[in-house]
Amino acid sequence: MFAHTLAMTAHTLSDSERRAWLRLARAQNVGPVTFAALLARYRSAAAALDALPQLARRGGAGDLKIPSDADARRELEALDQLNGRMIAFGEVDFPAGLAALDAPLPFIMARGRIELLEREMIAVVGARNASALGRKFAGQLAGDLGRAGLVVVSGLARGIDTAAHEGALVTGTIAVLAGGIDDIYPPENAALYERIALEGVVVSEMPVGLKPQAKHFPRRNRIISGLSRGVVVVEASEGSGSLITANFALEQGREVFAVPGSPLDPRAKGTNRLIREGATLVESAEDVFDNLKAQIGSAFHDRDQHGTHPSGFDDAGADDVRRQIEDLLGYSPVHIDELVRQCGAPVSTVLTVLLELELAGRVIRHTANKVSRVP
Repeated sequence: MFAHTLAMTAHTLSDSERRAWLRLARAQNVGPVTFAALLARYRSAAAALDALPQLARRGGAGDLKIPSDADARRELEALDQLNGRMIAFGEVDFPAGLAALDAPLPFIMARGRIELLEREMIAVVGARNASALGRKFAGQLAGDLGRAGLVVVSGLARGIDTAAHEGALVTGTIAVLAGGIDDIYPPENAALYERIALEGVVVSEMPVGLKPQAKHFPRRNRIISGLSRGVVVVEASEGSGSLITANFALEQGREVFAVPGSPLDPRAKGTNRLIREGATLVESAEDVFDNLKAQIGSAFHDRDQHGTHPSGFDDAGADDVRRQIEDLLGYSPVHIDELVRQCGAPVSTVLTVLLELELAGRVIRHTANKVSRVP
């Protein structure tokens, strides 16, 4: 029913460009927003790499840690040994859902049936300590969604994630990892991981061999929701990582679905709250289809950051603007437009000073074009 593909204008990086993209994305203090800003200003990753040290020094930092070309070559060789690929933003196989984010990932690492990344996707996530009925429902739901043509995305965790992957193995499933593309967690999912790597797709943004830390799981959750038209939450206590995924979905303009549960079960607290706050109640796959059918096959809403990346810079008065911004910034996020208004400086100058401060690790970029001082 929903087995559509999503086309986008694409280019292919050369080997040297690919290593430069990898080095820039792995450089200290360079996240997706900073990466996009650097490319917008310097037009190539190689030129941006040349400029990084000076930009960071102007922001008040010492030497940045920047991987060497040999480091990038080794990482790509390790990926190739796993039969994996680095797919950069703008390349033909880069998922349309991720490309539409307000801060697209510079690239993903993928292993398996890459063609599944062109299909329509739905995320199914939930509690690690899931109930038997929750696991059964998640597996059945994932199977029904898969038979209708949707690829099921989840995080390979215990409980609901595992049941969702198992239910959609035959029709297509994608496991997004918080660690490297070869990091299998939990260990008991080793056989499931191998099946997904053969019959589905394993995705990560992290280096091969990396063991995840707590800070990496929200980044994994952002990819899960970003790939998908919507997120279905099956059992989630308050404070659950699945609720973080649902929050990312809302920020990204994606649909949120939740399966209701008993008010006596703590694992239903989060899903019941999502429903009270407007999430679509799900009792069967039809509830998901009815909500998504108007979106399937259409382009994702492009949350373009037009006007938020520096394209030119005049050194005159830059030190004064930098001092003003440092005085104006606090720990609560403020919109960039407000900084421009209060500084009375050209937009390009304010944006470039913010870029320098980000590279120096002194400013945090938030969603919705807001920034704050680093605590």
